[in-house]
Amino acid sequence: MATRLTPEREAELYEAVLDLLREVGYDALTMDAVAARTRSSKATLYRQWGSKPELVARALRHNKPVSLHDIDTGSLRRDFHELVGLEDDCKLEQDSALMRGLMHAVHDNEDLHQALREVLIEPEITGLDRLLRRAVERGEVRADCPALPYVVHMLVGAFVARQLVEDRTVDKSFLGTYIDAVVLPALGDPV
Repeated sequence: MATRLTPEREAELYEAVLDLLREVGYDALTMDAVAARTRSSKATLYRQWGSKPELVARALRHNKPVSLHDIDTGSLRRDFHELVGLEDDCKLEQDSALMRGLMHAVHDNEDLHQALREVLIEPEITGLDRLLRRAVERGEVRADCPALPYVVHMLVGAFVARQLVEDRTVDKSFLGTYIDAVVLPALGDPV
């Protein structure tokens, strides 16, 4: 069984992984480079995380300390705006660039795709589903609203489309306006 790292050491390793990802991209990132950057052994990295895709997915999860599971203001609109309010424009820009690079790598790497789905994407989809289910239970959104299954697509689309259409990264102002102008009206305009 692997020795558990301290939370501080784990955070240090995750930050080094993210820095390397930003510097060289996923394909050029190696466990050797992570080991050198963090003054650890490659064996320790494999013992703790098993693989490069798992380490990258866990680093990304750690980088997103706020989860949709943690937000429940009693209103769908306030829930979405609470989530946006917890973001930082500089971090949003860094994370957008990081995710664009990873999306390219995912196409050629099934292990990375699976690790990202299990560690990062599925927990967020589960949190979003709970957030939306609470809105339905409160009567803010009709249970048969045809847009419900597509909310995650709308939110991901905001990130992709802004970069593609405007050559700009998403910021808090854009996200807040997008939620009010696109997501909430699609759900029947809950207030």
